[in-house]
Amino acid sequence: MQQTLVRCTRRAAALALVALIAGCATPPPIPVVPKDAKAIVPDPHNGTMPRHEKFNALAQAGGFDVLFVGDSITHGWESGGKAVWDAKIAPFKAANFGIGGDRTEHVLWRFEHGNLTGALNPKVIIIMIGTNNTGHRKDKPEETAAGIGAICAKLHERFPNAQQLLLAIFPRSAKPTDEMRVINDKVNQIIATYNGCWNIKFVDINAKLLEADGTLSREIMPDLLHPNAKGYAIWADAIVPEIQAALKK
Repeated sequence: MQQTLVRCTRRAAALALVALIAGCATPPPIPVVPKDAKAIVPDPHNGTMPRHEKFNALAQAGGFDVLFVGDSITHGWESGGKAVWDAKIAPFKAANFGIGGDRTEHVLWRFEHGNLTGALNPKVIIIMIGTNNTGHRKDKPEETAAGIGAICAKLHERFPNAQQLLLAIFPRSAKPTDEMRVINDKVNQIIATYNGCWNIKFVDINAKLLEADGTLSREIMPDLLHPNAKGYAIWADAIVPEIQAALKK
């Protein structure tokens, strides 16, 4: 009886050590939402299949140490942020898996249809998603946060050793009291609690994008949503040290 107890105790300790090595021993506190909440139900994004298939081909080939996942803000590294990407991000052997207009459910669908297959094995994953859940439907913050949590879960399941850098959703709208800004801020408060679990590090650079009074300048985001070259430079300067630190682990 005593030997059985010792074996069970050792087994429990071993399992706990494995969980600790993998990141957090328990999953992050992802909100429980209705099973049919749109933010967590994978759904294809019509009109984006050519880019989706491009990602599948890149995933099959692999060879990237850094993976960016997200919506138009991430997609924009190829337009307004291209010069900054080429100079500061591309040297890390980075891939951009951002699609304009994507919501959390679209990313989940992409993950289930080839984006995470093949030789793809990033060491660092940068996640920026959720503002379209707010902008298109004004999803409840808990539902958007649950969608983001589901994305993190898929990434951790596929790449358990990768460092996830979960970005706070960037500020939108001119004033901190604007409805959509408030919704995004509430989402950020929730996803900040994911920090430390599943190799997730929550990174909030929003203060660097805002004026001292919390307003958003059109000199950073001309449409009060998407960064211009100046905005991408701020993002790069903030995220490059995080990437460097993660790659050294």
